[in-house]
Amino acid sequence: MLTNEAGEVTSHLQGMFNRTIRLLEAGIKPVYVFDGKPPELKRQEIAKRADATADLTGAIEAGNKEDIEKCSKRTVKVTKQHNDDCKRLLRLMGVPVADAFVYIQATSEAEAQCAALCQAGKVYGVASEDMDSLTFGAPKFLRHLMDPSSRKIPVMEFEVAKVYPRLSYTLHLKVNVIISDFVISFQLLEDLQLTMDQFIDLCILSGCDYCDSIRGIFLFYHLDRSLGTNTHFPALKLIRQHGSIETILENINKDRYQIPEEWPYNEARKLFKEPDVLTDEEQLDIKWISPDEDGIVQFLVNENGFNIDRVTKAVEKIKSAKNKSSQGRLESFFKPVANSSMPAKRKQTPESNTKGATNKKTKGGGGGRKKK
Repeated sequence: MLTNEAGEVTSHLQGMFNRTIRLLEAGIKPVYVFDGKPPELKRQEIAKRADATADLTGAIEAGNKEDIEKCSKRTVKVTKQHNDDCKRLLRLMGVPVADAFVYIQATSEAEAQCAALCQAGKVYGVASEDMDSLTFGAPKFLRHLMDPSSRKIPVMEFEVAKVYPRLSYTLHLKVNVIISDFVISFQLLEDLQLTMDQFIDLCILSGCDYCDSIRGIFLFYHLDRSLGTNTHFPALKLIRQHGSIETILENINKDRYQIPEEWPYNEARKLFKEPDVLTDEEQLDIKWISPDEDGIVQFLVNENGFNIDRVTKAVEKIKSAKNKSSQGRLESFFKPVANSSMPAKRKQTPESNTKGATNKKTKGGGGGRKKK
């Protein structure tokens, strides 16, 4: 953990500074959204996080890597000072409209506000580790975008394709996985054939921040990487069979599945369908300004003990990023190494474009986005 001379933690500033510069250099324009006041229902989840240290100890003793990672994240406490520090740094790093960022203070849940920005066409997608972003209706969702490059974790892009107006959607979850250290990519299209209302109920059944799930019902989707197949679990099966939580509760085997007492699923559903977000008229225009070089040096070097040479070089990277004229493709965030086992493609001759040419499209495409 990094600290300054006063013993104050500065790790959050280091992470925010470096990762934001990585995005800017790739031509990606991040828009940071900070959480506002949490809904009443979420306070139960916040209370659970107070016991996360004990859960982490148990996970370590059991040697469960997945639980260790999950519990470790819950033990991280973000203070108001941490948020204020990051907001100040982001303001100082502001760069021109072409390649930059702004931050927004959400009225309540950040994921809900991000989804609203994406629905309004103000951003390309939502980057978060919280899958609730999809439940709030984010058309495009990215996971692991902000993970350290040293972890080499693939970025996953989920696309929810809208085919009906209002809240009636058929959900097509398209997953693009981009590997950073070698050229491998695949695209998985899973058609859930659910309306948006049913998808929200599915997520509540599977577990969310606002209420407990029904014991015995797990996540709706699982990818068996060894077999390349998927397995559907009870939550999806029940939604497909009954269509809504109300009908499920009328028909469910209560001996097999334990329903929580005073289960506030209806209130949770309302929070997903009618979140407290800025409306289209209220949403600020996203604008970017030039970086305040002196301000960055004052804040990071003089106040928090950062290395002057490293900060100066980082500022130069921010300044050079402004020369990019357009937002880059997501693939440009990585530097894949060419696969030497793959034969080089032949250069097409003019004749090959006419007689005998094929109109078939190749599959995969290295995680490319589907054109609308």
